[in-house]
Amino acid sequence: MRIGIIGGSGLYNIEGFTNQKWVTVKTPFGPPSDRYCLGRLGDRPVIFLPRHGRGHRRTPSELNYRANIYGLKALGAGWVISVSAVGSLREEIRPLDLVVPDQFYDATRRRVSTFFGDGIVGHVSMADPVCPGLSDLLESAARESGATVHRGGTYLCIEGPQFSTRAESEVYRGWGMSIIGMTNMPEAKLAREAELCYATLALV
Repeated sequence: MRIGIIGGSGLYNIEGFTNQKWVTVKTPFGPPSDRYCLGRLGDRPVIFLPRHGRGHRRTPSELNYRANIYGLKALGAGWVISVSAVGSLREEIRPLDLVVPDQFYDATRRRVSTFFGDGIVGHVSMADPVCPGLSDLLESAARESGATVHRGGTYLCIEGPQFSTRAESEVYRGWGMSIIGMTNMPEAKLAREAELCYATLALV
């Protein structure tokens, strides 16, 4: 089973990623953010996709989330690691910390968030939106690296591309949100519909 890695802001190359081959995937939903890079990390086959395109060419609202997830599925991914740059909404979560969240709050407004529709109806559970087994592995690997790691918490996804105002951030803190970003929704919803094991490694 291949591991899909979606690289967020600043992650365009992976150290130790060998046998690289960039491939184009055509999808029914249009083009993905970029070509997919197939290769190996150790003995594992990996598919890497720069979420914003190489050179960071697309805003969060411009991303074709359906095409991105469809392409990973078509290439044989079973697990998807979403590497995401975020801001902190808690004093105990500090810059350079890593967070493996277990919940999401979707505050986006204008993104297509499902593969269903146009005569095909489907409803999936999002009560537990991340894969606990994959999250365990991310937490373990992050701790082995020596980073400060926070397990659990809620990732608030805003539309962007602007950051939140101070007033908005105080409201989000009052809601109990942990971190804030712009890209993990509807990504996580679409991964669930595609029956992919999904988890986030958030970099503050």
